Amino acid sequence: MSYELIAFWAFAGVTVLAALGVILARNPVHAVLSLVLAFFSTACLWLLLQAEFLGVVLVLVYIGAVMVLFLFVVMMLDINTAPLREGFTRYLPLTGAVVVVMAAEMVMLIGNKRFEVGLSATDPAAAAGKTNLQWIGETLFSKYILPFEIAAVILTVALIVAVMLTLRRRPGTKHQDPGRQVAVRRDDRVRLVKMPAEPRQEGNP
Repeated sequence: MSYELIAFWAFAGVTVLAALGVILARNPVHAVLSLVLAFFSTACLWLLLQAEFLGVVLVLVYIGAVMVLFLFVVMMLDINTAPLREGFTRYLPLTGAVVVVMAAEMVMLIGNKRFEVGLSATDPAAAAGKTNLQWIGETLFSKYILPFEIAAVILTVALIVAVMLTLRRRPGTKHQDPGRQVAVRRDDRVRLVKMPAEPRQEGNP
C-alpha cells in the first residue's frame, strides 16, 4: 500500500468522524469544532488530489467564515448563550484534540516530499502547459465569467437577507432608531425643571 493511499484513508476517516461529531454533538461549540476539523480534513484531501485551489479556498472561505455563520445561526435561533460562556476551560480538551489532529494532518501532507508528482497528461492544465492555478484562473474569468458574477450577486443578496433576519425586532427588547436620533435638534433636549416643594400640612410629620 502506497503512502498516498494511507494518507487518503487517514484524511477520509477523520473527515467522516468529524462529520458525525457535527451531527451527534448536542453542544453547539463541540459541533462547530467538529465542523472545522471536517473542513480541514476535506481540504487535505483536495491537496492530496493536487487540487490546490479548492483546498486553499476551503480553508480560507469555509473555515475562516464558519464562526461568523455559527454566530448568525445562534442569533436567529435565539439560543441561550449564557451557559456557553460559563466554564470556558471545559472546551480546552476538545480544542486541543482538534489542533493536534490538524497538526498531524499537516505533517502528513507537507512534512515530506512524497507528493511531488506532476499532473497527468490528460489533465487540462497539463495539456495547456500551465499550472493548475493558472488554468483555473484563466478559465474562470474568461469562459465562466457570467456564472461567476451571478453567483457573487446571489451570495451578496443572501448575506443581506441574513443580516436583516438577525436584526428583526423581538418583543420585550429595547431598540434604537438611528433615523430619529439623527433628526433630533439641539432645541429638543430635555430640560430639567426644579419643581417647588409642596407645603407641609398640619398633622403630617
